[in-house]
Amino acid sequence: MNFSNQLIYWYLNNRRDLPWRNTTNPYYIWLSEIILQQTRVDQGMNYYFKFVENFPTVNDLAAAPEEEVLKLWQGLGYYSRARNLHFSAKYIVNQLNGVFPSNYSEIIKLKGVGDYTASAISSICFNEPMAVVDGNVYRVLARYFGINTPINTSKGIKEFKKLAQQLLNKEDPATNNQAIMEFGARMCKPQNPDCNSCPLNSSCSALAKNNIKDLPVKEGKLKVRNRYFNYLVIETDENTTKIVKRKKGIWLNLYEFPLIETLKPINENELIEHETFSNLFGLNNVSVKLFNNKIKPHKLSHQHIYAKFWIIKIANSLNYKHSWEDISKYPVPILINNFLNEYKSDYFF
Repeated sequence: MNFSNQLIYWYLNNRRDLPWRNTTNPYYIWLSEIILQQTRVDQGMNYYFKFVENFPTVNDLAAAPEEEVLKLWQGLGYYSRARNLHFSAKYIVNQLNGVFPSNYSEIIKLKGVGDYTASAISSICFNEPMAVVDGNVYRVLARYFGINTPINTSKGIKEFKKLAQQLLNKEDPATNNQAIMEFGARMCKPQNPDCNSCPLNSSCSALAKNNIKDLPVKEGKLKVRNRYFNYLVIETDENTTKIVKRKKGIWLNLYEFPLIETLKPINENELIEHETFSNLFGLNNVSVKLFNNKIKPHKLSHQHIYAKFWIIKIANSLNYKHSWEDISKYPVPILINNFLNEYKSDYFF
């Protein structure tokens, strides 16, 4: 039994019953693939159900305000996925008359869709013989065939794609692709793979050479950047506050409290002396108190954010018009959402 047939046999006997495996609707498959980028299945499941319930068709998603889409996505991270999803839904409706593209070359034109996602949708929904290559596939192929080419290089990307395409069962690409992804996720795991019960263990190069932990190879990691955020949580006498929409960078178009970013941690005096603080409050009489004395880093893929939340009490002003009751309606980064959940106030919510 060849490599692909062994994987398919294992998959048919061990696959999980996931909702997107019970449909070939390209809209639903697309939703699941975008949600599961950088996200575990157990974490993404509820988001998939929420999107299907709130936006049952691509027309519904296209018609929704961006803030509604981002609010539904809140907590999932990598918010560019949601923005691209919404953008592409409007493109499908407005430019393609609401008809989802039906082949790889057209699917990959959608914003936020790369080779892997286009291959998955085209093979699962339209039986197009396009092999998927994601992190799970890289790991299975690198270990089984003993490939040392770094997977995050142009050479590695081409080499693994070519091999996956050669191995693909052209008659049933959908099952083949889902089989190798499932196998990588559950059997050939990054840590502690189940080699003893692996159906491929008798011919696996990495197991034979005892270098499972060394594969796949990845070139130098990006340096993690430390950032220091100082959020100004304004409280007025009338129980109003101020939030603003981010215009760039991480969390684009999400809402947050006014922010002062510094090169290093600062104390209360340094905060008050900061130019942005002066521009916001001028000569107004304000009181300042740090809410969170223990600062835990909020870890993103290539940056750690150390956030302080400063409670600024001030008299009433037309500049601070957001009621606390309305804050929960806005899409916010999980960092802000966690603060709001901790923040106890007599009038909050």
